[in-house]
Amino acid sequence: MSDFKIHTLGCGSAKPTLRHQPSSTIVDYRGNLFMIDCGEGAQVAMQRFRLKLPRLRHVFLTHLHGDHVLGLPGLIGTMGLSGGGGEITIHTFEEGKRILSEIIGYFSRDLPIKVNYNVFKPEEAVIYEGKSISVRTVPLQHRVPAVGFIFEENKKERHIIRDACDFHYVPVSRLKDIKNGEDFIKPDGTLIPNSHLTTDPDPSRKYAHISDTAFVPGLADKIGPVDLLFHETTYLDSHESDASKRGHSTARQAAKMARLCGAKRLLTGHYSSRYRNDEAFLLEALEEFPDVILNNEGLTTEL
Repeated sequence: MSDFKIHTLGCGSAKPTLRHQPSSTIVDYRGNLFMIDCGEGAQVAMQRFRLKLPRLRHVFLTHLHGDHVLGLPGLIGTMGLSGGGGEITIHTFEEGKRILSEIIGYFSRDLPIKVNYNVFKPEEAVIYEGKSISVRTVPLQHRVPAVGFIFEENKKERHIIRDACDFHYVPVSRLKDIKNGEDFIKPDGTLIPNSHLTTDPDPSRKYAHISDTAFVPGLADKIGPVDLLFHETTYLDSHESDASKRGHSTARQAAKMARLCGAKRLLTGHYSSRYRNDEAFLLEALEEFPDVILNNEGLTTEL
């Protein structure tokens, strides 16, 4: 089982339906939960899908439309009511900090939880660096400032060839350096190249979350090759003009982006409430890209 998973809490758009909840996604990396957007009902969905709220410490907001934000006050209130205390960081724009700090501060002022804010701009930047994973932003084209998020594992250590290290009497104290690519110099001055002592590291996995944006071909270079691309598929071809006017994309355009950026797989979502058959999004995307996953609430996608 993968230690890098994407849990879909909500894949509807602005108008909720009985089939789909507003936008919210959980990135589960080695048991640490990162939320992307927090539409209404996100905390209930976490309980329904057995995702542990105490493991959530970061919320990343793509933009400040209600279907991506309005679940936050309730979620943070519940975290405070659980009695465990702790803290959470909301990654958002300056305006998001101003609005949310007032709302959350009012409703959760007596609760034992600390809310931090990491303010970023709609530009390309690394906004979070953890021990094993980092998050960077890419600017999107929507009706309000918006960004996508790229979750990327940090560069991994090389694999030790145990027999070779034993043969050359590499001390345990040097193994960390060897894993990080250093050569080994023996006491007699002989240099043992790192390539004789290690094999290549496992590739770092990448997840891109691109929600609420018009189709902009140049965005592909900013996303880069990823193992999994979530790209909004709000509309179908028949409503492409609406997509363009409202800063959204069609399923076909999302599939084109997956091909252009070198994604291995495409995950659909952010479906408009006007459609009754989600299969149409899958079929349209498959005409442009071979590996498409039809999104739905409760879906877990492994990297």
